[in-house]
Amino acid sequence: MKLTKITKRNMITYGIVIAFYLIIQIMDATGNLSSHMKGLLVPMTYYSIVAVALNLCVGILGELSLGHAGFMCIGAFSASLFSVAFKESMPGGLRFLIALIIGTAFAALFGFLIGIPVLRLKGDYLAIVTLAFGEIIKNILAAVYFGYDEAGFHISFKSFQLQGEGKMLINGAMGIQGTPNDSNFTIAIIILLLALFIIQNLVNSRDGRAIMSIRDNRIAAESIGINITKYKMLAFTISAAIAGTAGVLFSHNTSTLTATSTYFGYNVSIMILVYVVLGGIGNIRGSVIAASILYILPEMLRGLNTYRMLIYSVVLIVIMLINWAPKAIEFREKHFSSLLRRFAKR
Repeated sequence: MKLTKITKRNMITYGIVIAFYLIIQIMDATGNLSSHMKGLLVPMTYYSIVAVALNLCVGILGELSLGHAGFMCIGAFSASLFSVAFKESMPGGLRFLIALIIGTAFAALFGFLIGIPVLRLKGDYLAIVTLAFGEIIKNILAAVYFGYDEAGFHISFKSFQLQGEGKMLINGAMGIQGTPNDSNFTIAIIILLLALFIIQNLVNSRDGRAIMSIRDNRIAAESIGINITKYKMLAFTISAAIAGTAGVLFSHNTSTLTATSTYFGYNVSIMILVYVVLGGIGNIRGSVIAASILYILPEMLRGLNTYRMLIYSVVLIVIMLINWAPKAIEFREKHFSSLLRRFAKR
């Protein structure tokens, strides 16, 4: 069986994710996985997903966005609202599936609406506006009160009392309480693989080539008839939708969801951008690896208070060299290609 270079590259990416999942399952079965490490697995995966989503926008489309924490926030709150409202009346699996669709759809909708004015901007201006969008979303959700009672639904920016057997769904700064813990590491890995499948197939399609041509030379792309607005909106909306999916995983991994700077602030957007840059701009596989390593490493080094940040800094430099040095890239591609050829012959 003869594999194309693109197929080989995609298979390597899927293989790395699946191999990591199997290693974790073996460690868990043999009792070599600590409870602290188990708690880091789902967050590590959804940050990998949102890093992949941002790389589509930054690396493939060539537009710098700092608002993906905002799309993650929209996906988290919309999905969590549904799950809390139907917590008692719907089976867990079906409820989470619908919540996942709702969170993804709302993030895609906001990505489309925000993209209409925002994608007319370029460079630093685009980054500033998307950063402002993320902060606006976070602050609105941290101030809103939303609930229902016998008189119907109520929404306000001030606290209010519900009548009868009502229920407060969003309680201002206290956020959403009691979100069912429906996400787990297996579900998160499946969603990560789906996100990789969608993005890698988009990149290697006709639409993906059109998007990259806009990134490389907008004027030349427009001169040969490529619809600039259409393809920029396509990439930005898909990127926002996948970030929203990561938000759904986040919200269903915690019982209390609050719109705070710790979870959805601009520092989170910057952190995700660091994952993308260190993993390699335009390198989808690199985003997954960088996000996984850089998220887990500080947590694993908490016992080494004196040397923790020193080790973390060294790892940042090593990752940068591995992903950006030309000789390292050439060696990596050659090594993995030879392994795949041997596997195909068998």
